[in-house]
Amino acid sequence: MDTTELLKKVRRIEIKTRGLSRNIFAGQYHSAFKGRGMAFSEVREYQFGDDVRDIDWNVTARQQRPYVKVFEEEREMTVMLLIDVSASRLFGAVGELKKEMMTEIAATLAFSTIQNNDKIGVIFFSDRIEKFIPPQKGKKHVLYIIRELIDFTPEHTGTDISQVLRYLTNAIKKRCTVFLMSDFISPEDYSNAMTIANRKHDVVAVQVYDKRETELPRVGLIKLRDAERGNEVWVDTSSRRVRENYAQWWSERQKQMDDTLKKSRVDVASIATDEDFVVALMNLFKRRL
Repeated sequence: MDTTELLKKVRRIEIKTRGLSRNIFAGQYHSAFKGRGMAFSEVREYQFGDDVRDIDWNVTARQQRPYVKVFEEEREMTVMLLIDVSASRLFGAVGELKKEMMTEIAATLAFSTIQNNDKIGVIFFSDRIEKFIPPQKGKKHVLYIIRELIDFTPEHTGTDISQVLRYLTNAIKKRCTVFLMSDFISPEDYSNAMTIANRKHDVVAVQVYDKRETELPRVGLIKLRDAERGNEVWVDTSSRRVRENYAQWWSERQKQMDDTLKKSRVDVASIATDEDFVVALMNLFKRRL
């Protein structure tokens, strides 16, 4: 994509998603995500009913009377977007490409972040860590993220969710809010890595899928290609048994994902490429209030 075309596309996404984040998510962003923690503010003299665990013994010793530490809720958050850039994101038969919807969702969350004066960073992943953008503030930083969402080309095609979760846990020391954006078509078991990551951070899963992936159309003999592995196979979609087996595979895969996320206590929003992602995100926010 040439520079002029890229800048036009960035501008279009900025106009759309900035308006969404300002008009729709205002007031719900911080309320929905509780991972801010408490920050030290000041010390004051001990009052009846104060928790003795808050006594500042150094100040108490100097002043010869008890003082306690006062904490206040941290308003600043750090948000990390974990973006699946594997080859399966380029699929799109109903609605837009999965990549395009993921870009719009990520951009909307990014603008919501800077409107609340929070930091935002990104990890692009396939079956490797493709790129790490450290958390920063500001519109310039968000526009850089959007450019990368549109134009970034990964070196690998596979998916490994466990690896990106382990990388997150090691790379980001301070507790943050994490949006893991993927179609969750991953051959590896990521349940343990998800549980560990969600203990340290506040992880939210956003599944983006295409409805054509949920069932096979009855269109006769077709060639299917695995975008991530490159394997090709001929499938007779006129066979009812073939279509039922595929639908069962999809259902079992979704159940496995849901069970893994539930066990790890991770909230999830599943969004089809022809659906309004704003409604799905708003419902996700409301469930967390």
